[in-house]
Amino acid sequence: MTVVAYVGLGSNLQDPTAQLARAVMELARLPETTLQAQSPFYASRPVGPQDQPDFVNGAVALSTKLPALQLLDHLQAIEQAHGRERKQHWGPRTLDLDLLLYGQEAITHERLTVPHAELPNRDFVLQPLLDLAPELALPDGRRIDQLRTQCPDNHLRKLPPLMQRD
Repeated sequence: MTVVAYVGLGSNLQDPTAQLARAVMELARLPETTLQAQSPFYASRPVGPQDQPDFVNGAVALSTKLPALQLLDHLQAIEQAHGRERKQHWGPRTLDLDLLLYGQEAITHERLTVPHAELPNRDFVLQPLLDLAPELALPDGRRIDQLRTQCPDNHLRKLPPLMQRD
């Protein structure tokens, strides 16, 4: 069975825009998975400790046959390949890949909660999802566009598209 999964991307270390662009290419190469769409990238203030650089965030829509936990394993392997270190909760990172939505499934597992628990409170997650799928709703029926209007402002700024490289 093929499922549409939405993955949030974030980085604030070591050229964050390049980190995200490379991660999108790596996500497109996952087994039994097709990259359907990519949102623009956005800059925003960090959540949690403020003594760190601003984040760059985005999201992708993937069509996948991978089970949710297997997809999570791949996401974490990509993070590790980017030098991700888990030293501080909400701290700086080279790459953060979050499985935001997995079809219309609600998943509660010791390793994974879907929809992502903080999704309704993060404009840097909701706006890229809106860019990808304006009619998208959570499994409980709440619409992403309505959540976005109620979401706290984190000084979100849309970044210009990446320059094409020869």
